[in-house]
Amino acid sequence: MSIEVGSKVQGKVTGITNFGAFVELPNGKTGLVHISEVADSYVKDINDVLTVGQEITVKVLSVENDGKIGLSIKKAVDRPEGERPRPARQFDRGPRPAGQGFDKGPRSFDKGPRPGGGGGGRGGFNKGGRGPAPRKEQTFDTLMSSFLKDSEDRLATLKRQTDSKRGGRGAKRQ
Repeated sequence: MSIEVGSKVQGKVTGITNFGAFVELPNGKTGLVHISEVADSYVKDINDVLTVGQEITVKVLSVENDGKIGLSIKKAVDRPEGERPRPARQFDRGPRPAGQGFDKGPRSFDKGPRPGGGGGGRGGFNKGGRGPAPRKEQTFDTLMSSFLKDSEDRLATLKRQTDSKRGGRGAKRQ
């Protein structure tokens, strides 16, 4: 009996690997069922589905010139007309109507300035649509002192975080 693409044959599992199972066919040849062709649902460990010595029905998917035979268990199962092998996923539902999804046209950030001042910038989120907070005139000395205070606060926070991440030995150096 010759092995032909598309035919269903009985076989015996002779070996299991992490990528599939080897099946001995009636004519003494061996084919491979890839792990993706074992079941309709996701198979993490093929040992949960198949065991060595198990008799199974497989469908021949391919016969290569070098003698490799590709097999499938899930395609060997006869299903009633119209039945899907697994639940439909969002990307399996076909084309979307215009205006739904990524083909909407201009993005929200392309619409120009927002009414009421827009917010953002150094002042953070502006509530109530008011413009940016007015700045007081500051001298060089006040700017420098606020910078130094802010810098010292950031360094202290950074040192605290790195000390806590070190843990165990050498956590606190003095």
